[in-house]
Amino acid sequence: MMFGNVRLVRETFPEKKLLFTEGTVDSFKADDIHNWRLGEYYGRSMINDFNDGAVGWTDWNVLLDERGGPNHVGNYCFAPVHADTRSGELIYTNSYHYIGHFSKFIRPGWVRIEASGLPGHATAYKNPATGEFAIVVINPGADNVSFSANLVGFAGTTSVTPWETSAANDLQALAPIPITANKLLATVAPGVTTFVGISESVFANGFE
Repeated sequence: MMFGNVRLVRETFPEKKLLFTEGTVDSFKADDIHNWRLGEYYGRSMINDFNDGAVGWTDWNVLLDERGGPNHVGNYCFAPVHADTRSGELIYTNSYHYIGHFSKFIRPGWVRIEASGLPGHATAYKNPATGEFAIVVINPGADNVSFSANLVGFAGTTSVTPWETSAANDLQALAPIPITANKLLATVAPGVTTFVGISESVFANGFE
């Protein structure tokens, strides 16, 4: 993944809107349908593409069948959702939930804000009209990690709500975490967590 090329194109053509399309992880293998790497690949790609200048991100196929098709040339691949046409079952892979950590919270009109010095893979966005914000953090390791962020210029933020996808949860809201002295302290499980909050300052600076 050459994310630096996205940044180079953005810097060379700053007036162009960069949209990532046709995302997929791998050729379809039924035994890997619940493999954790499927979601992690999506999450890492989205965070890096957004941080380097992309304004949108779309999958190649959101829904495919139990073989990773149909496809007229046999190019069967993974999708966030697979439908078993024999049983009618819908299988939601973890990439479906990883995508939800962005699409559920980062809405049209939101803008990316600085998220420097944060551990792991992270990106942050805000709604400039309301002060709502979201921080998406991926923990690619095998153990819980401590996470901290200084909320720079976020007046009136008293708590954030973490939404977690992990071995235990699929895009599940957890108990709110209080903000003390503009600082967020949390434990992030292996997987992806989105911290959602609101600030009285609609033009908040960012996180560090």
